[in-house]
Formats: sequence, structure tokens, C-alpha cells
Amino acid sequence: MASSAPTTTRSASDEDNTSRPASASPSVPVEPPTGRRSIVDAVRARKLAASILLPLIPIAAFIAVWYLLTENQVVAWLRFNRMPTPGAVLDSFGERLGSSAYYEDLLASLQRILLGFALAAVVGVALGMLIGRSEIARKTLRPFIEIVRPIPAIALVPLTILLFPSSEQGIVFITFFAAFFPVLVSTIHAMDSLPKVWEEAAYTMGASRTTILRQVVLPGALPGIFSGLSVAMGVAWICVVSAEMISGQFGIGYYTWQAYGLLDYAGVVVGMLSIGALGLITAWIVEMIGRRINHWLPRAKH
Repeated sequence: MASSAPTTTRSASDEDNTSRPASASPSVPVEPPTGRRSIVDAVRARKLAASILLPLIPIAAFIAVWYLLTENQVVAWLRFNRMPTPGAVLDSFGERLGSSAYYEDLLASLQRILLGFALAAVVGVALGMLIGRSEIARKTLRPFIEIVRPIPAIALVPLTILLFPSSEQGIVFITFFAAFFPVLVSTIHAMDSLPKVWEEAAYTMGASRTTILRQVVLPGALPGIFSGLSVAMGVAWICVVSAEMISGQFGIGYYTWQAYGLLDYAGVVVGMLSIGALGLITAWIVEMIGRRINHWLPRAKH
């Protein structure tokens, strides 16, 4: 007697599950675990707190030492009995904030800086690229540049008084002269440091000289150029303030010198701090623009 083979029944749902490929299963977005997300948030909060608190440490220490030395009128190698206290400077700063002349001085200095710095950036980068790319231009212009470059910009004040019809134009020229050489020299060095293989690869792919200059040389040199621009901004502030003290009729440098002439030492410190704040803001703007343009650099994201 033949035995019948056992039969197995499969439901339709089982057949669908076995026949459906694994890739057809609905994808469910996987969120990071709550614990990991909290750790990431804590790390970000720590970095933000460090970026805010760490710069305040030397500032607070400086103010504390300044207060102790001036309040106790310490006279040693330096004489702090004539220096204004932080409270006196704060009171003078409050008075200046309520005066329209203070903002006019700030605006005048900013206009001179921006105009002179912009001219120096355009001319310095263009001439630096020319010298960096052309051997004839290098041999022709580089010796003359090296002769003129060591001359302090502030030493040109007597000549600017003779040459320019107004002190405003002379101060802008001094600012341009001071910022020009850091931009020029950094551009030349940036041109020299570019790897030759970049241009050779572009030539191999059929790129023209204009394309190589615009898409290979200039982007590759921009990190070095912005380093020079950052240095040039600081030098420009030093020279524009000095020029305003000597031949200016308004501006933050003129205000600082005028306060010294009136024996308003708290006003002198207010002017110095205002110059430092303006220099910090303008240098930060240049750095942020450089990071935005050089976003392809590995460290630009940090």
C-alpha cells in the first residue's frame, strides 16, 4: 500500500514575503539614538561656550591689572598715577557715545581706510600677478619695488602735504601706500608657490592661458593673497591714524591727538580702544570673506 506524501499549505502572505526582493521593503529613516544626539549637542554647546568665554579671559585679566595699578597709583618703572582708571574711561566713553562728533570721526576714518585699502587690494593683486607671471615684469619692476618698500608710509606726510590739494587725498594715499606692499608681496609669493603641475595638467586638457589664469592660477593663489590682505588691513589702520594725528582735521586719530592736547587722558584711551575695535571688525570681515571664497580649503570649514 503506497503511502501518500505529506502536503504542506502556504498562505498567500507567505508567498508574497518570500517572493518580494529585499530591496523592495519600505525604507524607514533611521534617526540617531537619543543619547548620541545629546552628546553631539553637548559638544557643540561646549565649543560655543569656549569660543565666547576664552577671549574674555585675557580681556578681564587686563582690566583687573589696569584697575589695580591705577587705583593704587603704583609708581615703579612705569608711572600709573597719571593713567586714567577703567571707570574714568568708561564715563568718557559714555559721553562720546552721546556726541555726534564721535560718530563723524569714526565714519571719516572708515571711509579713508576702505578707499585706500580697496585701491591697494586691486592694484597690489593685479601688479603682483603680473610680476609673478612675467619674467620681464619681474626683472623690470621688482628692484624698484624693493627700493620703495622699506620707506615708512608715515614719512610721506610732508610730501603728501606738498603734492595733494587737500589733506583728505593725502591721507587716503598714505593708507594706500601702507597697504599696497603687503598685498603685492603676498601675491608674488603666492604666484611663486603654485605647483607647476596644475598648469601642465590644464594645458594637457586644452585650456587656454586666460582659462588657466582665471580658473587655476587665481583660485590657487587666493589663500596667500588673503593672508597679505589681512596684514595690510592692520598696517593701514596704523598709518591712517598716524596721518590723521599729523595732518588730519577729523577722524579717530585726530580725536585721539586732540584729547591728548587737552590733557583728556581718558579720551585718549577711548580713542585707542575705538581704533582697536575698528581694526578688529575690519580684519574679521576680511577673514570671513577669505574663508567664504576659499571654501574649498580643508581648514576653511573649521
